[in-house]
Amino acid sequence: MADRTERHAQATIHAGGEWWTAISGATREILDPADARPFAVVAEGAEEDAERAVAAARHAFDHGPWPRTPVAERAALLRRVAGLLARDREELGLLESRDAGKTLEEGRVDIDCVADAFRYFADLVAAEAPGRVVDAGSPDVHSVVVHEPVGVCALITPWNYPLLQASWKIAPALAAGNTFVVKPSEITPMTTIALIGLLTEAGLPAGVANLVTGPGHTVGARLAEHPGVDLVSFTGGLASGTKVAQAAAPTVKKVALELGGKNPNVVFADACATEEGFDTAVDQALNAAFIHSGQVCSAGARLIVEESVRDRFVTELARRARRIRLGRGTEDGVECGPLVSEQQRAKVEAYVASALADGAVLRCGGKRPAPDGTRPESGWFYEPTVLDACHRGMRVVREEVFGPVLTVETFRTEEEAVLLANDTEYGLAGAVWSTDPAKARRVASRLRHGTVWINDFHPYLPQAEWGGFGRSGTGRELGPAGLAEYRETKHVYQNLAPKPVRWFAG
Repeated sequence: MADRTERHAQATIHAGGEWWTAISGATREILDPADARPFAVVAEGAEEDAERAVAAARHAFDHGPWPRTPVAERAALLRRVAGLLARDREELGLLESRDAGKTLEEGRVDIDCVADAFRYFADLVAAEAPGRVVDAGSPDVHSVVVHEPVGVCALITPWNYPLLQASWKIAPALAAGNTFVVKPSEITPMTTIALIGLLTEAGLPAGVANLVTGPGHTVGARLAEHPGVDLVSFTGGLASGTKVAQAAAPTVKKVALELGGKNPNVVFADACATEEGFDTAVDQALNAAFIHSGQVCSAGARLIVEESVRDRFVTELARRARRIRLGRGTEDGVECGPLVSEQQRAKVEAYVASALADGAVLRCGGKRPAPDGTRPESGWFYEPTVLDACHRGMRVVREEVFGPVLTVETFRTEEEAVLLANDTEYGLAGAVWSTDPAKARRVASRLRHGTVWINDFHPYLPQAEWGGFGRSGTGRELGPAGLAEYRETKHVYQNLAPKPVRWFAG
């Protein structure tokens, strides 16, 4: 994989089966968040590069073999890709760690999940029936509903889980028989570039998989509005997602949006009645908030804890948060890496300052850590932060921080817990902790969030749908619905014994 990465450093735009530099010749340095130093150079594409990629995808869909390739062959290719991902697990995990700042172990787990996604969609599409027969009430009519590929898909992915989020779009798009243009985040494009190389190695026909590295306001905007694109799938922030929807509206193309979250983690006192239960709930609250430095759309950034256990719970939570080992993700023993960019750290610092001005109580963190052997001073590190005594009027509670910041709210009754948890413009994910199964299911059923965990946080299943309520978006990734996003439905009605209708005289 090292040779491929070196080659891509010179030409990272892929269109029509060829690697290209940007038409303008522009490039961008990719920085390691741990020390702010460049470790790669990629092409900085623009609108004209997007045009070339869309033209290649359009030609491959309209004239190439992929949309008409038998399902079994498409599934076999996806399985080959999964095998190549497993082969290159260590290299890809390291590249993801350096690109996004996460720990090496998180990077490895991400690659495993990417391989799982390709296997899942291969198995799903291979096991499907060829069509759903509709009874027309006549032996002379054969009526069937079939699924066909949408066409050219524009796939715009975020910076926090670069390859995982790309796989959630690319695997079902290919399984359904589409062609695509993917635009990874300009901050973290490296593993998506590597994946295009693996797709080629697996035997994907030229023009099916296309990639443009470049910024969202040029490349992403052109892809969203392009009349040659049939579907745009976007994962990212609410403001950018709104712009994507507006750009896509004039051509009335299909749009799938996976946007932000402000996710509640509701802890009832009975979940903490035993030492084991207490320890587990605290541990999972840490994982919910601080995995990948909180740069997770489903992060449990709002701890909503029952008042009777609040003091003990938050005290222990803050004690453990202070002990999280920050550093370069590739170093042994590091548990949490840096934020992805200097701008992201500044955004987090502004949210914390606003919260403290509004009366929040700082229980731990709230500053940049002192540099040491695993934390270069130039890196974009920020300490895990717990803000107590928070309320719904604070920006830090209402808005997506996307950093290692956990806010604490309290409740006394089940009804109050539900009201607090649902008091958000978003509706992506949430969790309920209780040893009372009936109460846990009752509360979970009332939460207006796309994913609700009971006595757990963060696991996802490829077989399940991943989507949200409210302003968390309109998309449904993973599971059968994830495949359905990339299809059109066609009704084929065959009259086996046509006769004249004679609606009109003559």
